[in-house]
Amino acid sequence: MPSLELGIIGNCTIAALVDAKASIVWNCFPRLDGDAVFQSLVNGNDGIDGEFSLCLVDQVHTEQEYLPNSAILRTMLSDRHGGLVEVVDFCPRFALYERIYRPPMVVRRIRPLQGRPRLRIRLRPRFGNGALLPQITRGSNHVRYVSADQTLRLTTNAPISYVIEERSFVLDRPVDMILGADESLQAGIESTARDLFERTADHWRSWVRSLSIPFEWQDAVIRAAITLKVCNFEETGAIVAALTTSIPEAADTERNWDYRFCWLRDAYFVIHALNRLGVTRMMEDYLRYIGDIVEGSSEDGLRPVYGITRESTMDEVIADHLAGYRGFGPVRLGNQAHLQVQNDVYGSIVLASTHAFFDRRLTHPGDDTLFEQLEKLGCRSIATFDQPDAGPWELRNSAHVHTFSAVMCWAACDRLAKIAKRINKGDRASYWRREADRLYATICARAWNEALGSFVSTFDGTDMDATLLLLHEVDFLAADDPRLAGTVDAVAKALRTDGFLYRYVAEDDFGKPKTAFLICVFWYIDALAAIGRKAEARALFEQVLDKRNPLGLLSEDIDPRTGELWGNFPQTYSMVGLINCAMKLSRSWEEAF
Repeated sequence: MPSLELGIIGNCTIAALVDAKASIVWNCFPRLDGDAVFQSLVNGNDGIDGEFSLCLVDQVHTEQEYLPNSAILRTMLSDRHGGLVEVVDFCPRFALYERIYRPPMVVRRIRPLQGRPRLRIRLRPRFGNGALLPQITRGSNHVRYVSADQTLRLTTNAPISYVIEERSFVLDRPVDMILGADESLQAGIESTARDLFERTADHWRSWVRSLSIPFEWQDAVIRAAITLKVCNFEETGAIVAALTTSIPEAADTERNWDYRFCWLRDAYFVIHALNRLGVTRMMEDYLRYIGDIVEGSSEDGLRPVYGITRESTMDEVIADHLAGYRGFGPVRLGNQAHLQVQNDVYGSIVLASTHAFFDRRLTHPGDDTLFEQLEKLGCRSIATFDQPDAGPWELRNSAHVHTFSAVMCWAACDRLAKIAKRINKGDRASYWRREADRLYATICARAWNEALGSFVSTFDGTDMDATLLLLHEVDFLAADDPRLAGTVDAVAKALRTDGFLYRYVAEDDFGKPKTAFLICVFWYIDALAAIGRKAEARALFEQVLDKRNPLGLLSEDIDPRTGELWGNFPQTYSMVGLINCAMKLSRSWEEAF
């Protein structure tokens, strides 16, 4: 039965998910949001089409780990006769000719280490997101999988006939498999694979050396940082919410969404994590991606979600030919959230863009032109802060004036005042401060519930939602404001179960949520630390770390009763939450020695 005990490999052009048996069960070509040519992860419990399997005959045991400080995955397969096979998977990535070489390519290096293991290679790509069988042609050392839209070529020193016929053979020598575009290699198969491996390993080790990391939880932060980088489509700077579509939030639910896109709501938190990690080039590329969205936006305002090349239309369709993860369909391609009104996006963009005016490391600092563009978003914030929208949780069939959306609109005005002061525009600083104060007063009057002693999810409402934990994070409330502690306690009372937090518990378009949202527990940990309950925050953080999968990765959701991970994988938001919490809670390097 499929699970999320998966590893990921990638190079910021493509990424693949590899299960504990060394099967590639999810992989899109030729980019992160492309055709899912390997899609068995979302095609029921027993399907073997749409995957790239290495089946060890009489297999009894597997072990899996990442090579240190890299996105290179090693799987050890053992058979009942004492045979042992090592599989090393990666996507090439390294500097070449003054640019980063990151082709849409997967390399698999297979080594017999013990005994006489027998291996069956099962390579079954399907095009059209699993709907179309390819035409197959062969050469002396390659197999071509052909469709009308793209062709994949496997180049290998394994017996080509055995690969095509899926016939087992004794693995008595190393085998290399290079799957990618329909291009011939310029050197030998083994030497090419070895060179790609060595350069890729060096690249990742060098990248990790440049990270700023906390003293505590270093391995967890490094793995989260590498995962965040793998979710980066480097060509444009975009960072996807997750690498998959339609891993459901829980069993027997239709909460199945396509997350291979970029939500503007994530921008501030992602930029915050990148800044703390010190990966300024990636941060600047992401800011440039966001800036291009702002510059190209229309008078109708910003959409909540964009594609990795800034496409604003991604109509949602159902892939009826795919059964779904564990049979829990539907499988969706595209996301209707792009049609929603979500008023928090303006504040998210301004918050993220503020870094450009204050971070002296950036090669493209903010200027008057960017400030003028951001002011337009500020005007949209003023116009929409008290208007109904779909809210942060993207309710599809209802609209309210959501407190989080209003607070983010306030944040847009607040940061514009600070930016204006920074660039010596005193009159604009005064204007934006007045507007920020006006919005602040309205939000406090409409969203504070005196009877509950807490801010609430919607204006004049009584329900709670987890975004209220962010009131200090975005500087709306000071850490010592008693309203913050009251809100944190009220949210925990309403939403916390077995240490984890639901987004909300009110019934929505699909009923009541069945699983907790992992980013919410990280928000709660941050809020606990802010109000002085740091020991409690550290204990809870350790509890969450124990729920990562065996390779240190997190999805979107978790069943608080069983600890099982659900939702799209790996979830950028969850990895960002881990990074930000570790940075806040860790002892400093000075304290450690």
